[in-house]
Amino acid sequence: MGEFKVEGNKLIFQRDGEKGVIEPWGKDCLRFISTPNDKVSDESWNLLPQLETKVVINIENDKAMITNGILSAQIYSTGKVVYYKNGNELLAERSEVAFQWKFRDYQIKDSDRYRATVIFEAYENEHFYGLGQEQNDCFDLKGSTSRLIHINTKSSIPFVYSSKGYGFLWNNPAIGRCELASNHTLWEANLTKQIDYLMIAGENPRDVMGKYADLTGHAPIFPKWASGFWQSKLRYEDREELLSVAREYKKRNLPIAAIVIDYFHWTEQGEWKLDTKYWPDPKAMCQELETMGIKPIVSIWPTINPASENYDYMDKNNMLIKTENGKFGIFNFHGPQTYIDPSNPDTREFVWSKIYDNYYTNGIKNYWLDEAEPEVVPANFDNLRFYKGNGDEVGLIYPYHYAQLFYEGLKGIGETEIISLVRAAWIGSQRYGSLVWSGDIPSTFEALRMSVKTGLNMAMCGIPWWNSDIGGFWGADTESEYFKELIVRWFQFGVFCPVTRLHGARNRTKNQVERNPGVKEPRGGDNEIWSFGEEVYNILSGLLKLRERLRPYIHEHMEVASRTGTPVMRPMFFDYPQDEICYTLGGQYMFGDDILFAPIVDQGVKEKKVYLPKGEWIDVNEKKEYSGEYFISMHAEMNQFVAFIKKGSAYITIFE
Repeated sequence: MGEFKVEGNKLIFQRDGEKGVIEPWGKDCLRFISTPNDKVSDESWNLLPQLETKVVINIENDKAMITNGILSAQIYSTGKVVYYKNGNELLAERSEVAFQWKFRDYQIKDSDRYRATVIFEAYENEHFYGLGQEQNDCFDLKGSTSRLIHINTKSSIPFVYSSKGYGFLWNNPAIGRCELASNHTLWEANLTKQIDYLMIAGENPRDVMGKYADLTGHAPIFPKWASGFWQSKLRYEDREELLSVAREYKKRNLPIAAIVIDYFHWTEQGEWKLDTKYWPDPKAMCQELETMGIKPIVSIWPTINPASENYDYMDKNNMLIKTENGKFGIFNFHGPQTYIDPSNPDTREFVWSKIYDNYYTNGIKNYWLDEAEPEVVPANFDNLRFYKGNGDEVGLIYPYHYAQLFYEGLKGIGETEIISLVRAAWIGSQRYGSLVWSGDIPSTFEALRMSVKTGLNMAMCGIPWWNSDIGGFWGADTESEYFKELIVRWFQFGVFCPVTRLHGARNRTKNQVERNPGVKEPRGGDNEIWSFGEEVYNILSGLLKLRERLRPYIHEHMEVASRTGTPVMRPMFFDYPQDEICYTLGGQYMFGDDILFAPIVDQGVKEKKVYLPKGEWIDVNEKKEYSGEYFISMHAEMNQFVAFIKKGSAYITIFE
């Protein structure tokens, strides 16, 4: 049976084979840690320090309770923990052992590390949201399971918001799994010293997500230029091709804020510099782009191989990911590659020096951090050795430190508007200016439908800056009617995302000639808004101009996001938590306080069933007024989309 004691504001418990602590970690938040080891580790990972909170602790013979604001935790001498909000049960541990004497499971892996599992009761009519991004077509995650691992198109952020009014943060970067099943909720780490999680209570989703941002970090101020249109494709092979596209946008008087120089512009993977054969005088190129009001963005990969001029130095100084067993190479792309290890501070300092010398001084100050998981084939993280430990124990933290490398480098030289396009994220990535995107998803309506739900679940993980490749990344036949419809519907969705970015590996048409024969990675097909026919061009150019009109509205809400943790793109229940219907709506969302957007995500469809919550709403197409709390079917031709704006909004003129 367990014993309890108080140390400061911490409730300490101990029983046969286990020690632990429950302590406050900010307002209305409790952190739970337990371990079979002799002592609890003081590792907090990415949690921010919190001001000391007044708590109440009561100890009785067979149980103890700690209360922090509206949240309480009661632990029994058997080890069972139950959480309450304002006296009502939120979450209770569940034992799957006879006589209910074992409430957390530890399977020894080495001297002080375990596979650790905790199981909670399932509750009827509870809904879950968050858990990062993956292409699983789930909005409400209740009934789903997920591996906690980063893979291209899958980014695990182990946080969920419950419709019961709490957030649960699994504070552990280990590879693992989460089951939000009908019979239980389960969290598991493959390799860890201890179980570590936080419960955050709030009166509504806005309250909980604000506290989550206080715990893990607020996004910085959103750069003024970043709300504009980003032009990208796989890939511009040389300087003149890139500049010709930029000039054409300006010639057509089309709004454009950024243009991207994608991968294999470099001399070798792991050298982080432009190949001057194809990119001569980059400073002059950047100066011309600057006169056009266009930001150059360059793709950075963390891959490196022995042919790189930086390899020997980084290898000897332990700046690279190693394998625990086997030979060199954990990702094969134009030969075996390994990855830099940004969890090592020395790595971050060294790589930033190369970025600064080779890109920043030439005028390239914004970066696309690809391969950020990192992508490992096969995805056996237990065979990887990071600066911070074995990959099974710390593998999820990689994209956080990758973004940190660039954010701290730019911040250190005085930059204040910092944003990095990143292919994965973990707890706290938002505080390093991470604009996360959904990876290399296919060019299908199915992928578009899933992207809407992905973006909403990422918003419920504290990531306010998110986007997808407009049109999908691979498999497009740009001359087909299918893709022409898809690119229009996806572009409409992209306009009502935090960032509007066109990208993709488009098919090469029959009359497209090789630009640079023998180049290692040749360009794909054209991917500018005029590349898909006149009808599509007319629609997309109109959407670009709409995005321009939306930018003041977006920045107003991005400022709120940075200050409070409220994302601009968010599920309907975020604003209407008392409306049960809103917890079921994964195909529409609020874009800021005033705009309700319902993207059409199916081929050939021109009708959209939309739920209007309480209030007065104006259809942006016909300007008709509707009262809320019912469903309505709306019609939208290819050149139209389904959206409503609140009656009385100061931004109604955006749609005139």
